[in-house]
Amino acid sequence: MNSAEKAAVLRQLHTDPELLVLVNVWDAVSASVVAAEPRTRALATAGHSVAATFGYGDGEQVPLDLALAMVGRVVVAAGDLPVTADLDGGFGDAGETVRRAIGVGVVGANVEDQLLPLAESVAKVEAVVAAGEAEGVPFVLNARTDAFVRGGDRPREVVLADAAERGKAYLEAGATSVFVPGPLDEDAVQQLVAALGPQRLSVIGFPGVPDQARLAELGVARISYGPMTQRVALTALQAAAQGIYAGGGIPEGTKALN
Repeated sequence: MNSAEKAAVLRQLHTDPELLVLVNVWDAVSASVVAAEPRTRALATAGHSVAATFGYGDGEQVPLDLALAMVGRVVVAAGDLPVTADLDGGFGDAGETVRRAIGVGVVGANVEDQLLPLAESVAKVEAVVAAGEAEGVPFVLNARTDAFVRGGDRPREVVLADAAERGKAYLEAGATSVFVPGPLDEDAVQQLVAALGPQRLSVIGFPGVPDQARLAELGVARISYGPMTQRVALTALQAAAQGIYAGGGIPEGTKALN
């Protein structure tokens, strides 16, 4: 499939009633492992994990050229599966960053608002949508609002209202879905779906977030797991190292996945 076809598939996965479940990856071999799972319908990179792979902290500390080169390797490993990338806040020029991401085969992205003034954030969404149109790709923007993660000590209802206002503005500007990371309980999810509409809300699988079956019932479009999948892999590596230093060997059942 070409990029336009992959983008159409990814968009459909977001709007179908079935919850889109994304297991985040960070390099070619993690992408290959997840892509080989028959239930995988798309791949998503985790920006935090990509940065950590190269020894950088989260938050656009990794050079964009380096990050996009790795994302391009993920696209190759994904084969015909569509790939959506975590592009942080757009690295200073969201439209140009998305144009370059499309150039390596990406057909969707998370782009953060970083709680910038609403007009600036809407302009960023518009720039991303325009970049996709210019490249002939119906780009799937999962517009992220940091209303919760940067909410500080604001009252919960104020944060929820801010997330809803921003999300509706991003959808009107052409975003496919709205990503609201945070420890959302069922009530918060219900309020956001009511504000944004069914199959518009994207969440991260933090503790306390309703399970996948309930999220699907509530009308959530997508769940992903960000850097937590890399943490699972690193926890297993750490445990293996501890076992080896204690005189053991490679754990039983280890698969030759590389």
